Amino acid sequence: MVKTNKLNVFNDPIYGFIGTPNELIFSLISHPYFQRLRRISQMGLSYLVYPGAHHTRFHHALGSMHLMTKAIQVLKLKNVTITEEEEKGLLCAILLHDIGHGPFSHALEGFVAKEISHEQISLQFMMELNKEFNGQLDLAIAIFQGNYPKPFLNQLVSSQLDMDRLDYLKRDSFYSGVTEGNINSERLISMLNVVEGNLVVEEKAFYAVEKFLMARRFMYWQVYLHKTGLVAEQLLIRIMQRARLLLSQDEILTGSEPLLFFLTNNGKLSFDSHVLATFAQLDDIDILSALKSWQFHDDFVLSKLCTMLLNRSLLHVKVKNKPMSQEKIEEKMDWITEKYDLTTKEATNFVFQGEISNKAYSKDEAIQILKKNGKISDVLKESDQLSLKALAKTVTKYYSCYPKKAV
Repeated sequence: MVKTNKLNVFNDPIYGFIGTPNELIFSLISHPYFQRLRRISQMGLSYLVYPGAHHTRFHHALGSMHLMTKAIQVLKLKNVTITEEEEKGLLCAILLHDIGHGPFSHALEGFVAKEISHEQISLQFMMELNKEFNGQLDLAIAIFQGNYPKPFLNQLVSSQLDMDRLDYLKRDSFYSGVTEGNINSERLISMLNVVEGNLVVEEKAFYAVEKFLMARRFMYWQVYLHKTGLVAEQLLIRIMQRARLLLSQDEILTGSEPLLFFLTNNGKLSFDSHVLATFAQLDDIDILSALKSWQFHDDFVLSKLCTMLLNRSLLHVKVKNKPMSQEKIEEKMDWITEKYDLTTKEATNFVFQGEISNKAYSKDEAIQILKKNGKISDVLKESDQLSLKALAKTVTKYYSCYPKKAV
C-alpha cells in the first residue's frame, strides 16, 4: 500500500486548490523555516492604507509555486525539454525564493541584519535546508542563483516576467482591492515559449504583456510606494534605530531574544548556522510585541514613535517632484524641538525627507516577444504606447515628513 500525505492541498482565494506536487515540496512546506512565512506580512505596513492587505509571504510562495507548475505544463506541451529533476528544482527554487524575508518584508530590509539582502538570506536558508535534505536542493540553488545552464529555467524564477511577479501583482491587487493591478497571469503563462534557450512570450499575448507592465507601474505608485505606507515604514525604521541607540547606552528594553540579539549586534553579522537559526525565530510578532511594550518607555522619542505607529497617528507626508526647501525643513525642526524640548538629532525622528524612485521596465532584461514570422523583438519596440516606453525611464519623487499641528 502506497503511503500518501493527507495534507496535500491548500485552498487559495486566487487560484483555488493548490496541490503539493511531490514529497520534497511537502516536507519543505512543513519545515519550521517555511512555516515562519505565515508570520511575515507580504506587503509590510500597507494594511494601514489598505485594510485587506494582511496576507503573508506564505500565501505568495505557494501561489508562485502554483504558477510555476502551470508554466512547466505549458512549456512541456510545446515540446520544451524539462527533465523531472529540473521540474523539481524549479518548484523548490520558486517556493523558497522569499524565505529570507525579515519582519514586515521590505519595511526593515537591511536593518535587522545589516548589509545583507533577503535574497542572500534566502540562499543561506536554502543551503541549510540542502544539508538537511541530503543535497536534494542542489539544482534549485543553481537555478535560484541564475547559474543553471538552461537560461529559461533561471528566468522563470527571476526575470521581468517571472512567476514571482505574476503572483505578487495579482495577489497584492486582490488583497488591497486595487483593481488597476490585476493581471491575466493565466493568459501570459499560456503564451510562454522558449527560443534558443531563453524565455519568450508569443505575439498573441502582446497586449497582456502591456497590461502587465502598466499594472506593475500602477501598483508601485499607488500601493507599494503609497505615501502613508511610506511614512509608516520610515517611522518603524526610526523606532528600531532609536531602540538600538538606547540599548548601546545600556538602557533596558524589553523584547524577544531574537529581536534583542539583532538590535545589540550592530555590526555586520556573519550569517553562520547560529545566526540563521536566530533569524528564523524572528517575525512580525516580535516587532509588534516590542512596539506595544515600548510605547510606555521613559524615552520620549521611542514612546512617541511607537504610539504614533500603533494608533496610526502618523506624520504628515508630502510627495513632490522637488525636495522641500531647507528653509521649510528648518522651520519645522525648530517647532518640534521647542515644543518637546528635543535636541536637533532627536527631532530628525519627526522631521525628515528622502526620495523614492521606480523603473517599471529594464531594457537590460528585456521581455522578448516571439513574432509570427519567428523573429524576436523587445516588447518596447513593438509597442505603440508612449506611456509604455516611458516605463523604461527611472522616475524619482521626493517625500517630506513632519508633524501635524498636534503630534
